Amino acid sequence: MSHGMIQLRAVPYDHGDAVELNDQVQLEYQTRYDGEGDVTYLDPAMFLPPRGLYLLAYDAEGAAVASGGWRTQDRNDEGYSDGDAELKRMYVVPRARGLGLARRTLAALEDDARAAGRTRMVLETGDQQPEAIALYLSAGYTAAPKFGHYRFHASSRCMAKPLNTPS
Repeated sequence: MSHGMIQLRAVPYDHGDAVELNDQVQLEYQTRYDGEGDVTYLDPAMFLPPRGLYLLAYDAEGAAVASGGWRTQDRNDEGYSDGDAELKRMYVVPRARGLGLARRTLAALEDDARAAGRTRMVLETGDQQPEAIALYLSAGYTAAPKFGHYRFHASSRCMAKPLNTPS
């Protein structure tokens, strides 16, 4: 599967292909975190432009092989700050890993959030996702004070990157 044949497409969060990949990522979380998926509540409306964006990557055969989205967050009691864009549901199906799809999706989401006026991209991952942590570190993210649904969980890792300068 060549990188050049991949197309990124904006879709609603409740699009059939998005739901299918979301089910897969939840199974992966359950495997890595002893039976617990991500129970953070996500409403499809959270990803509607200009306050968010949900992307799927499609291969040459028209199969969805990666996902990612961002949603607006502002200062609240879960530890977010005004101007935040929160990365959610970054996932690449096993057969499409190693092609740079996560990096390409991440860059597209950062560009979109920046264009929408957000000033910081934030994300929450976990200590059982070393590949994700390595990707984010290499893309300019640094450890951040914890926020969100899992802020009190020991395995939770929060990261952030300023968006005010082009990457």
